[in-house]
Amino acid sequence: MYLPCHFTLDDPLALQATMHAQPFATLVTITNAGLTVDHLPLLFDPNDAEHGVLRGHIARANPLWREDILEALAIFHGPQHYITPAWYPAKREHGRVVPTWNYLVVHARGRLAFIEDPGWLKAHVAALAVCFEKHRAQPWSIADAPQEYIDGMCRGIIGLELTITGLTGKHKASQHRDEGERTAIYAGLQEEYGLDADDAATLIGLYPLNEKEISE
Repeated sequence: MYLPCHFTLDDPLALQATMHAQPFATLVTITNAGLTVDHLPLLFDPNDAEHGVLRGHIARANPLWREDILEALAIFHGPQHYITPAWYPAKREHGRVVPTWNYLVVHARGRLAFIEDPGWLKAHVAALAVCFEKHRAQPWSIADAPQEYIDGMCRGIIGLELTITGLTGKHKASQHRDEGERTAIYAGLQEEYGLDADDAATLIGLYPLNEKEISE
């Protein structure tokens, strides 16, 4: 990834927060058969291994788990949006402005392992439910379904763990623009495109980090 120094995101907590807040990842692997791409939610555990571990699952029918994995990379996409030059005060002053695209992305490289253990798979499915149902008034859990049904569904998946060996973050957010232009971007993203205040703040270089969410 091309990474100018002024767009580098190297704060470990910010990197972890992005993976936690945006768990639907793009998993890129290099195998003896070539390049493979999969899309799946990955739960980040910061307390396992030096840089943490990502856990997810794929369908048993997916041939990936039978391949020899040479390299693995998980990509997490944070807020992103088109930035129109019409928002800049400079457009009215001299017109020397152009569009751009602001975004936040985290790359997690690591060692990938596959897991068939039924107990691990059931615990993983339970953890997914807790993570994504916890904000509902009446969250669903695997206890709400018949045990034999859950067991059958687990037989159709393969677990995976990516032990992170390196994290790289890029936060392209008009950091080189002056305060007036960044303020105009912040207002435009909310007024024209309906972004919430946190996402708009992220896209002008402010990152609302919630450490509590990382540990949940």
